[in-house]
Amino acid sequence: MALEDKNISYRIYVVAIFIFVMAVGIAVKLTNIQWVDGDYYRKLAKERTVRNFVIPANKGNIYSADGSLLATSIPNYEIRFDAKAPTVAVFEQNVGALADSLSTVLGKSGSFYQNELRKARANNNRYYLISRNLSYTDYIKIKNFPMFKLGAYKGGIIVEQKTVREHPIGKIAERTIGYERTSANGESDGKGIEWAYRKYLNGKDGKILKQKIAKGQWKPIRDINEIDPQDGYDVISTIDVYIQDIAHHALLKQLQDYEADHGCVVVMETETGQVKAISNLGRASDGTYYETTNYAVAESHEPGSTFKLVDLMAILEDKVADTSTVYNTFNGEIRYSGKAVRDSHHGGYGKISLARGFELSSNTVMVQSVYDNYKDRPSKFVNHVNSWGFNKKLHMDFEGEGRPHIPQPTDKHWSNISLQWMAFGYGVSVTPMQTLTFYNAVANNGIMVKPQFISEIKEWNKTILKVEKEVINPRVCSPETIKKLKAVLENVVKKGTAAKLYSKDFSMAGKTGTAQVNYGKRDGTKMYYASSFVGYFPADHPKYSCIVVVHKPSTANGDFYGAGVAGPVFKRIAQKIFTDVPSTNEIKNLNKKIVKQEKNYDSYYAKLQKTKKGVPNVKGMPGMDAIALLENLGYHVKTVGIGKVKSQSTLEGQELLKNETITLQLL
Repeated sequence: MALEDKNISYRIYVVAIFIFVMAVGIAVKLTNIQWVDGDYYRKLAKERTVRNFVIPANKGNIYSADGSLLATSIPNYEIRFDAKAPTVAVFEQNVGALADSLSTVLGKSGSFYQNELRKARANNNRYYLISRNLSYTDYIKIKNFPMFKLGAYKGGIIVEQKTVREHPIGKIAERTIGYERTSANGESDGKGIEWAYRKYLNGKDGKILKQKIAKGQWKPIRDINEIDPQDGYDVISTIDVYIQDIAHHALLKQLQDYEADHGCVVVMETETGQVKAISNLGRASDGTYYETTNYAVAESHEPGSTFKLVDLMAILEDKVADTSTVYNTFNGEIRYSGKAVRDSHHGGYGKISLARGFELSSNTVMVQSVYDNYKDRPSKFVNHVNSWGFNKKLHMDFEGEGRPHIPQPTDKHWSNISLQWMAFGYGVSVTPMQTLTFYNAVANNGIMVKPQFISEIKEWNKTILKVEKEVINPRVCSPETIKKLKAVLENVVKKGTAAKLYSKDFSMAGKTGTAQVNYGKRDGTKMYYASSFVGYFPADHPKYSCIVVVHKPSTANGDFYGAGVAGPVFKRIAQKIFTDVPSTNEIKNLNKKIVKQEKNYDSYYAKLQKTKKGVPNVKGMPGMDAIALLENLGYHVKTVGIGKVKSQSTLEGQELLKNETITLQLL
């Protein structure tokens, strides 16, 4: 019995010791939590009940030069259904009416939605998709439908909102307007105006502290750390929607007619460099065209004959030849180091002047003129090309600007035919925007300006940043050279390679170009043509310059030249801008005298001269003439009635002080 009691006592001690150890452990843990890890757990508790929330800033809009909205942010809604949230009674009472209501907005039948809602209920689906990409109007309608109007916890509606960027004018200039996006790895990137000017458009997000309350909802806590969001600024582009629409559709039609691979067109205001229209269209696999790459800015390629203006400017500026200098075309072919340079016209043009060779785009003439005068000093010619900016980027704000290439005599790849090939636009690589900038300098009387896509940054009606005209080169050549270049460029359209474009009603000037792309490649890439036309209009007082480039036009009809493929786009744009809708914002000064009025005024003035002192007699004069006459003498005039002067308050010859009032009775 004593042994049994001893065993019981032993077990009691063991339990007591165990309980004591547990108590000590609990005490140590509590002490640890309170004092050692207290800060950590207090912080964790605060994070789970109090949290900083980001208040997104409203992104600024992008506008055209004429005030049209090009890009804006709008809310986009996604509606889902928590099928377990409503009670059985609420669900059964409202499911039919909800399904019928959904069918009126979303298009499918009421029975379809009722079956889907019941299926979601049976499967305990707590995140069933009703619809996405809803407008605010549709969201408000659906939010007030039966069952959903009971809210998230009783009606099961789940609303997710996000902001999307929309282009109200559609796909026109979409690539230039651009975008900003977040890639799969969380990094931001983008293109066009949206990306280049994101620091102005995006604004600054705010933050607010919120405390968690019942059922997962958060209540704002106002404190000194709260930061209000700063909305983004609006960006005013230089794009003119009317001109943009003309350019886009003119290019699209030609691409479709020639089944071309891709093309671009740019219209730029001559004096300021502001880009009024830019369209870049590429062909999809289904034959449709859409904005893919900004070819005008990004695509650097051999320009072909449009580069010949560089030759002519250098030759005239150095005075090594003149427009009247005669060259032999040698039946349309000359050779250098065994390589042939041929004219597009079989048999050549005989002996013609340099100006005529340019107008007819004769390769043999232009190559001879460059080679004969610069073969012993090629660096002099290339230095001209460099000074006009062809060897470096324009450094525009857009990402992905194409890299130009101008061979230099010091390069290891410079050969004994490099100079000759440069003369007719081969072996060099420039972007369409660079070529346009050069031609625009000629139109702008030698002043080269940088292309601009933005005119100002605004916060409502307050201007934050005004983008001024940027002059790249104040004088690319002498006025004498400019005058001669303008004459031959106008003759290209009047009687040269672009004669088909000539119109007696409207003047244009420019240069055609046809380049073989991928020639001589051994990697299996097929050779094709790039057709171009660049110039300005009107020819006598240039307002706009324009370039059109079409890559890989179909050769099925035999016409793949710049005049036939790219030229009509240029002409259509020019005619639409200045012929179909003439400008009405200028008031003509008609210095035409009205004989009767002049005679009357002369007779009145003669009366005044006879009256050396005092007020003249204005009886019988038209009221307006009398007022003008008296006010010119320094008197104040008050009239009663309309018509001619019947009487005057101050008699003829009476003296009055200046600024005194004379009353005229009119009848």
